[in-house]
Amino acid sequence: MQNKSTSSSSPKGTWERQNLDGYRAAHAIVDVLVAAGVTEIYGQSCPTALFLAAEKAGIRQIGYRTENAGIAMADGAARQSRKISVITAQNGPAAALLVAGLAEATKASVPILAIVQEVPRATADKNAFQEFDHETLFSSCAKWVKRINLASRAGEYVERAIQIATSGRPGPVVLLIAPDILTEASTPFVVQPQNYSDAFGAYPADRSLAPAPLIDKLALMIASARQPLMVAGGGAHHSDAAQALAALQHVAGIPVATTNMGKGLIDETHPLSIGVIGNTMGTRAPTKFFKEYINNADLIIFIGTRTNENGTAGWTLFPTSATFAQIDIDPEELGRNYPAVRLLGDARETLTALTASLKRYCETQAIDLTVRTNALRELIQKAHQAHELERNTEADSIEGHLHPELVVRTLDTIKGPIAWVADASYSSIWLVQYIKSVTAGMRVLTPRGIAGLGWGFPMAIGAKIAAPAKRVICLTGDGGFAHCWAEMETAKRHGVGVTIVVLNNGVLGFQINAEHSRFGTHTSVCHFGPLDHVAIARACGCAGVKVTTLTELKAAIEESSRPEYAFSPFLIDVQTDPEAFPPLTAFESQRKNFP
Repeated sequence: MQNKSTSSSSPKGTWERQNLDGYRAAHAIVDVLVAAGVTEIYGQSCPTALFLAAEKAGIRQIGYRTENAGIAMADGAARQSRKISVITAQNGPAAALLVAGLAEATKASVPILAIVQEVPRATADKNAFQEFDHETLFSSCAKWVKRINLASRAGEYVERAIQIATSGRPGPVVLLIAPDILTEASTPFVVQPQNYSDAFGAYPADRSLAPAPLIDKLALMIASARQPLMVAGGGAHHSDAAQALAALQHVAGIPVATTNMGKGLIDETHPLSIGVIGNTMGTRAPTKFFKEYINNADLIIFIGTRTNENGTAGWTLFPTSATFAQIDIDPEELGRNYPAVRLLGDARETLTALTASLKRYCETQAIDLTVRTNALRELIQKAHQAHELERNTEADSIEGHLHPELVVRTLDTIKGPIAWVADASYSSIWLVQYIKSVTAGMRVLTPRGIAGLGWGFPMAIGAKIAAPAKRVICLTGDGGFAHCWAEMETAKRHGVGVTIVVLNNGVLGFQINAEHSRFGTHTSVCHFGPLDHVAIARACGCAGVKVTTLTELKAAIEESSRPEYAFSPFLIDVQTDPEAFPPLTAFESQRKNFP
């Protein structure tokens, strides 16, 4: 007679009571996260065993409303803190919602550990509820995807994941784990912090140095150049290279520009600072009058930049007659778009060594760079003065609406340590153009990896959680903000004070300009219906105010600065001109007589 009792190989019930007594795989994972300095995990309720263990270890759970917003929060936290951040998701649709955010983190080189719950092992490949092939799902948007199959190796896999995420070119990693493994008995995995050059969990985990002969070669090229230029990107921020860059700027007397993601690396008041260059050098852009300088540059040094389309104005900005050098941690980026002297290494360490090499060379060869430096300063000063003359004419506003440039310049008057965050598309361009970086290393967070709309506000939540002592101000458009209204409740519930400035023009601005550029008209869906963002804020228990004049904007800024809003969001809904657009060079022809 057949034995009808349930065998050990039969599927276990999804809702079977779990046992967390003793030391389990969930505890081993949490111990490694604690060693990595993790203080928050972004996630809803799965894997539950992990959150219960994390809570006992003092790790705070940040319960987002949607996974696509949660991954942006983790991204913002990692960028602001320069440490790995952690997010979780349940199998199936929740896991799938992480993909776009992980793609952003991959392109922007941000280390995030995603821990994704699988179906129980006994039900795998049986069409269990929400079962999906997660390894294939994440293969294109993560550096490393692995499945934890043994409870005894759970801690080992987490340390390995963090190592990979924070080393080399940083990026996101994914660990897949079945819930029944989390509750299996395990043994503690001890992290050896002395094995890491910096703190475990911080990035970059390893700081390599470009070969000395190439560093010396570049030093000689700098000393011999007639009109050199350095262009720094987001990779220099990840390397914490702002001070090293400033030191080289001072010693070499070289003008420095940044990409959008490199914004904040330099003190833009320095007499040799240019500002943000690329595809936004049109009318009223602070760098509009530097095109001639760039076109005449004979040596261009890229530092931690992908030399992507936007940062190079479609690869048309830099003269082919120039000599190029490139410093990057990723060998695939070296020489990708410009034939260059390849300096593979950490930006901070390589810049520091380059400065020392240049000093030695100038001393031994009795070279004085003062004459060249003074001449370059004059060129930089003239270009800045030309911009000041252009900006003396106020940006036009229509009645009842403010021009976004005026809004951002007004925000720039706010004092104190501020972490600036902007959504993708026009919001980030307005911000990086008209907020002035007055200290080397100021953080300006923008989702420009793949530039997904709607990530600005959740990134700001993560940035504030990572840096609670700083004021965080987020600039977003009404189109982007519509992606993530619900996270106002998340911020309120967790006591996260972010000032949200919505540029409310009732249209998808970039889409209109892009369509007019290509077709001379635009589709009807670029226009929205009227919307009361203040009512949405109040429905979430947050304060908000609608602004139509400069006086009202200044009053709203003052109100948002009150101490109680350090722990609760404050929304400023600014009615802006729907025909205004930032200084994208490609759209210059639309600046007059825009229909």
